[in-house]
Amino acid sequence: MARKLSNPKPYVFFLFLGPIIIIFFLNAILPVFISFYYSFFNWTGGRTKQFVGLANYITLGKDLEFWKGAYNNLVIVMICTIGQVGLALVISFLLISDRLKFKEFHRTVIFFPVTVSALVIGFIWSIMYNKDYGLVNFLLRFLHLERFILPWLDNPDYILITVSIPVVLQYIGLWMIMFMGAIKGIPSEILECASLDGCNDIQKSLRITLPMIYSTFKVTIMLCVSGTMKIFDHILVLTKGGPGKSSQVLALYSYSVSFDRLRISYGSTISIGLLVLSLVLVLSSRKLLGGKRYE
Repeated sequence: MARKLSNPKPYVFFLFLGPIIIIFFLNAILPVFISFYYSFFNWTGGRTKQFVGLANYITLGKDLEFWKGAYNNLVIVMICTIGQVGLALVISFLLISDRLKFKEFHRTVIFFPVTVSALVIGFIWSIMYNKDYGLVNFLLRFLHLERFILPWLDNPDYILITVSIPVVLQYIGLWMIMFMGAIKGIPSEILECASLDGCNDIQKSLRITLPMIYSTFKVTIMLCVSGTMKIFDHILVLTKGGPGKSSQVLALYSYSVSFDRLRISYGSTISIGLLVLSLVLVLSSRKLLGGKRYE
């Protein structure tokens, strides 16, 4: 006679989930409330702080440097979302093709940069972008394309594209894994029937695979937008916000105001502004993508 399994006691759930919830609260939720609290004060980190109400938010609304950083964030988010998710989707479709060989090798190579620190990636690309001895300009010289040689990290006209490329190439593998997991969940019989009906790989990808993983596609877009909005490490190593303020993003601006200028309360206000903009972008992307007809 089969033994009947009893429902686990409530304390069992807390035993396993409790530490994770506590760590998440202390590292993600609590700092938001602390920053929100500090944003109502004029505080430089000392023992005393002066309550100023909404003065910091009024200053934030008039702060041209904040809005310049917000614009830079939006441009980088657009480039990275199209680059990361778009390339990851194409690569995922290629990896399910029967014509591609050494699939495990390709997956490993593409995913490997995800495991490397963003600071390391930024340092490597800062060397590659060097005008005199960097790999990028060396390849251009080798291909006799000297007219395209630029001071990549010193040209404000191209700097946002320049700093976005390392971010795009580093995280393609993350979204590729998500797409591959969703594709694995598609019953193989559907794709086999499509092949018997004469569908080629492109038709199967666009008419069968993409609609069936559309919910994963939406989640990937929202995660990519929210993750790119808080970009910091790459910019800090590559340009430190330069040349001038042409590549300064909101996370770097908040860091500079808080720890270089010791205006911790206003730095907290910038962080709250970044949080609000991120929520608006994520909710807007969810609304724009829709997708009920696929569900």
